[in-house]
Amino acid sequence: MHDDVARHNRRAWDGLVERANRWTVPVDAATIAAARRGEWEIVLTPTRPVPRAWYPPLAGARALLLAGAGGQQAPVLAAAGARVSVLDNSPRQLAQDRLVAARESLEIETVLGDMRDLSAFADGTFALVFHPCANAFVPEVRPVWREAFRVLRPGGVLLAGFTNPVEYLFDEDAVGGTHAMEASGELIVRHPIPYSDLAQLAAPERARREAAGEPLAFGHSLEDQLGGQLDAGFVITALYEDRWPESPLGRYLATFMATRAVRPAG
Repeated sequence: MHDDVARHNRRAWDGLVERANRWTVPVDAATIAAARRGEWEIVLTPTRPVPRAWYPPLAGARALLLAGAGGQQAPVLAAAGARVSVLDNSPRQLAQDRLVAARESLEIETVLGDMRDLSAFADGTFALVFHPCANAFVPEVRPVWREAFRVLRPGGVLLAGFTNPVEYLFDEDAVGGTHAMEASGELIVRHPIPYSDLAQLAAPERARREAAGEPLAFGHSLEDQLGGQLDAGFVITALYEDRWPESPLGRYLATFMATRAVRPAG
């Protein structure tokens, strides 16, 4: 079943590239030129840039964009001096990174794969793993943290963004969809956490989303998101929250989180 999820979400994200979803549109030449001058910022969550102090030194450092293809973050980090690899489940998203790399004479390695399986990379390969909000598209998240820990060198940094599972508590369809929620301000609690589109989405709505080419999503508990990093061996050194501007819940609560975690050197 989990392989079926990966196949469905691969098709869905390939389709989102066709429809120019905001996370699939490559950066422009001006953004790359600015990054080469040291003027750059990228996001792990919808809107808030990652603090520059969170990054390890990038010049010549190996960095992995984990489930972060789309021609956005990876080219910027490459232009800033990192030696970048990108692993993603979507061939079309990876093609966006290759497009920018060719256009801007950047070296970016692209690898098709599942974020839960980084066997393409040896232990201790990277100084940085940059993992923007993407683990909502796999049924289990703890393997992601274990693999990120394995491929980081001692002292390496994991920067990760993810969704607070409270985002999945509410039933949009019970009040006529997102626009009705925005108009009425009504939020109806319907789903337990952790959340799974496979287990908890009503059959008609699941069929509608699948027909529309929407990816299947999963709301992981904070125990798995934060505790999973700690159990993998990381030390979490910093955290911030962010909001999704289009989310009705975002008026009341920041429903995204970013963490900085380090693989201990000892």
